[in-house]
Amino acid sequence: MSKICAVFGGSRGIGKAVAKLLVERDYKVAVISRNLAVAKATTEEIGGGHLALSCDVSKEQEVQRTFQEIVKNIGNVTYLVNAAGINRDALLLRTKTEDILSQLSINLMGTMYTCKVALRGMVQQQEGAIVNIGSVVGHKGNAGQSVYSASKEGLVGFSKSLAKEVAKKNIRVNVVAPGFIHTDMTLSLEETSVNHNIPLGRFGEVDDVAQAVTFLLSSPYITGHVLVVDGGLQLQI
Repeated sequence: MSKICAVFGGSRGIGKAVAKLLVERDYKVAVISRNLAVAKATTEEIGGGHLALSCDVSKEQEVQRTFQEIVKNIGNVTYLVNAAGINRDALLLRTKTEDILSQLSINLMGTMYTCKVALRGMVQQQEGAIVNIGSVVGHKGNAGQSVYSASKEGLVGFSKSLAKEVAKKNIRVNVVAPGFIHTDMTLSLEETSVNHNIPLGRFGEVDDVAQAVTFLLSSPYITGHVLVVDGGLQLQI
């Protein structure tokens, strides 16, 4: 059976690194992004035979249509990675209601929608693995990121509970919680002022996170786990 993985948020950053590594490990990949042109550019970069789709994960009907397209074009999804996410950093008192709702709808509810749809096929196959991308900030907390933190830590409770719901169907659900990683989201940070708080003394790379994601996708006896990839930052709590 082909190893088919849907990577939401797969056109850039961590998601793109995951898609690249999965292709190297003989997975067939659907790269899903809100921007179809960028998703297509990623599939061209990683090689032929892979699928590019556009989807707004905050809209359940779009998520359903996306999975229908994947099944029609490359087959049933056995593996799912949820890397789509946004941040709108601000102190809560200064945060607009629409920014609260957008972070929750994309970072948290979007993952719930993709998992719900993906599980239908996984239950039929009696096999599957899901990795949701959280954040160490969800556990550690950070001023100016209260809403983002809530959306990411919400993934932990959701994933652990879901893992218990589907374990008897041979489906695993885990979380990877990155720390400070070189992505578009961290471009505005002054690295030298942050590195002294990281025991390994540096930001991580997207490939560091991709390695963790692919490990959890392929590990048959790990479920309900949160794998932190942060250079030891959580040790400073």
